[in-house]
Amino acid sequence: MSTHPKIDDTVPHSARIWNHLLGGKDNYPVDRAAGDEIREVFPGMVDIARHSRHMLTRVVGHLVGEAGIRQLLDIGTGLPTVDNTHEVAQRLAPESRIVYVDNDPLVLVHAHALLTSTPEGATDYIEADVRDPDAILAEAAGTLDLDRPVALMLMGILGLVPDYEEARSIVDRLMAALPSGSHLALYDGTDTDPAYVEALARHNSGSGVVPYTPRSPEQIARYFDGLELLEPGVVPVTQWRPEATTWGRVPDVACAGGVARKR
Repeated sequence: MSTHPKIDDTVPHSARIWNHLLGGKDNYPVDRAAGDEIREVFPGMVDIARHSRHMLTRVVGHLVGEAGIRQLLDIGTGLPTVDNTHEVAQRLAPESRIVYVDNDPLVLVHAHALLTSTPEGATDYIEADVRDPDAILAEAAGTLDLDRPVALMLMGILGLVPDYEEARSIVDRLMAALPSGSHLALYDGTDTDPAYVEALARHNSGSGVVPYTPRSPEQIARYFDGLELLEPGVVPVTQWRPEATTWGRVPDVACAGGVARKR
């Protein structure tokens, strides 16, 4: 792992924009400008960021607390924030082993925050691109036992792969390497809200940015083909096993996902 990663603070990066939308401080003016432009066109972007993060917490709680998973491969980690995957998992099962994957040098700078672990468990960080499943699996095998069930987490990352068939191939290749009892958890932005689609179009037209492609709920559901989709299926992130509140149903957002088990 390089100790001197090169960070380009002249071009916005998705992980840092997301950090800004979540209220974090690990970002640069160029990231804040990009995030604010999206939010100006589509104020609901903050809701998507926050509610998708809440879904991640609930998903990890299910995977570890109910499904008994003790190994998690989180690709597209993003910058550390409250209740990172390893923190939620190891609170429930201290022996849990987590491997994070991202390709943003700034995430590497903060990797020490991701690499804390209980004595019984382990965490690791891999600098790699989601488009290279073979490299990810080869490095992850240093921390995870790929002969035992693994939860593959692709939270908000597949929209960064413009070609839909390539995105599906990435999911298929990763899941094919994992044994029966493994789980797939993912969400991505949807094309169900015209204001959100317009905001992303403006973002994507910026110089040097990695474009993000929203997809239909039906396309997101196809990532789970061949797997046992858990209830409630592929739904807006606000509706995936929501916690009871005194405010009633939380409005849907333009981001959908689900969890499935490999038979």
